[in-house]
Amino acid sequence: MKVLLGIGGSDESQRALDETVARAAETDDELTIAIFEKPGAERDPDETETTARERLDEAGVDATIRHVDGDPGSRLVQIAEAEEFDQLVIGGGEVSPMGKIQLGSVTEFVLLNAQVTVKLVR
Repeated sequence: MKVLLGIGGSDESQRALDETVARAAETDDELTIAIFEKPGAERDPDETETTARERLDEAGVDATIRHVDGDPGSRLVQIAEAEEFDQLVIGGGEVSPMGKIQLGSVTEFVLLNAQVTVKLVR
């Protein structure tokens, strides 16, 4: 399966990275990691790339890593569709005190606009 993983330096992105790399190690998915800048995230894009490379090396997974400029949601959807990915993976979703899921703007945009299968890792 051809998988595009969008990560932006948040803890949710790190969980998506860990889960997606583990799956790629088991299934031999063709993985591309798209790193975007997310204001207020715990890690900047360079730190995010370093972590991604470490996880890939630990798992023995070969993947393409690229940085995405512009609006992250729009760019992820555009890349997934233009390059014919089978699945777009993104982290996100926190549970509110009322038990409802709250999505960030990038995650919400991807879920509402992507024409490819989207996997949300919470």
